[in-house]
Amino acid sequence: MSTGSTNAASYGVLLRLAWPIVLSRASQAVIGFTDAVMIAPLGEDAVAATTTGASNTLNLFILPMGIVFIVQSFASQLAGSGEAAGARRYAWYGLAIAAATAVLSGFATLGVAPTLGMLGYTDTVRDLLTEYMVIRLLSAGAVVGIEAIGSWYGGLGNTRLPMLVSFGAMVMNIALNWVFIYGNLGAPQLGVAGAALASALTSWLAFAILALMFARRVGVAETGPRGRLRLDELVRMLRFGLPNGLNWFLEFAAFTFFINAVVSTLGTTAVAALMAVIQVNSIAFMPAFGLASAGAILVGTAIGRGAHDEVPTIVRRTGTVAAGWQGFVGIVYASMPAAVMGMFASDTVSSDALVALGTSMLLVSTAWQLFDALAITLSEALRAAGDTAWCMWARVALAWVLFVPLAAWAVLVVDVGALGAIATFVVYLAALAGLLWWRFGGGAWRKIDLTGRGPGH
Repeated sequence: MSTGSTNAASYGVLLRLAWPIVLSRASQAVIGFTDAVMIAPLGEDAVAATTTGASNTLNLFILPMGIVFIVQSFASQLAGSGEAAGARRYAWYGLAIAAATAVLSGFATLGVAPTLGMLGYTDTVRDLLTEYMVIRLLSAGAVVGIEAIGSWYGGLGNTRLPMLVSFGAMVMNIALNWVFIYGNLGAPQLGVAGAALASALTSWLAFAILALMFARRVGVAETGPRGRLRLDELVRMLRFGLPNGLNWFLEFAAFTFFINAVVSTLGTTAVAALMAVIQVNSIAFMPAFGLASAGAILVGTAIGRGAHDEVPTIVRRTGTVAAGWQGFVGIVYASMPAAVMGMFASDTVSSDALVALGTSMLLVSTAWQLFDALAITLSEALRAAGDTAWCMWARVALAWVLFVPLAAWAVLVVDVGALGAIATFVVYLAALAGLLWWRFGGGAWRKIDLTGRGPGH
């Protein structure tokens, strides 16, 4: 791999672009985290249902979200080539996908109860989980719409406005949790369903605000020809975006299978502990994900200018900062794991078991966080270049040929327990990081023509 041009974006440029994305993504993760913490006094059944419901619905949202995330790649490359106004068309294509998602997710609610009925949950967890997922699915269109408009803004270099909307959504979600989970201000006490309702209402409100800003062109300076909406461009976006969405969806599906069909056999405490660890990590990992997204914007802009030799330096700098952050997180975990997991405790004996198991899981998770940071840096850079189909096949193959069989064998046959189950996830992410590094170093991304303006631009 070449070292890249000395003109590549500096660490300062990367961090200035990244910090709003970090706060935006972190605020989204805090929503799930506060759901879990605020529901914890209701017991481990409620924690298991809320955290698993949030994970399951995200896994369903991730396909259309992954498709519209390619809007950022188009926007950054067009902005780099001086055609920022043309990027608005791709935001509209993303909103069309969001509308289709809203319709399909409404039909999907009909299959939630029958599907969960086939899995190994207790009756109490299954009923609570069904309530949560049905309500959350009704906000799928808003979630995808937020991603579409936010990706457009990010591709044009405005990462601060989506951050402000996300931060407002976080505050609103916490307030609505207080209202609907516990029945304050005259509202009914809905428990787990209240957490879902708060998240759904927050998503629609955030989308309405962001859509209004998009319609009024707030926070952008569009240059170059705008052009009309074109079917061939929508098809082109789907050509690159669908593999990106399938990439995330099928990988998340493997993890969902892991939780619902493998970890669930270890009992409610194991499910609740693992999902609590995931909620903690979802916040700790957001800076690394934000850095990777910022790096991808810089990669797309460089490619739009035809400055492909700057890309390896951008990726190296992004990966260095992301890995450094995750190393710091690992030190924090090792210093106070019980204190971190204690946030999910309630006044029960089973809660003590949850904290004890979760503490051990948290320590093991430091390894997966480091490999995940490297993998997301490389995959985001490849996505920005349009190398989405190869990444999809790589992730799907590793997830379903390596991770799922290994996890099922380790837990169901060898009986390695919850800690062994997490160890198989570490193996998967290490293999993924290595494979993506090999692909990026091969340089095939240099020849991809994402926007249709011809190779080499």
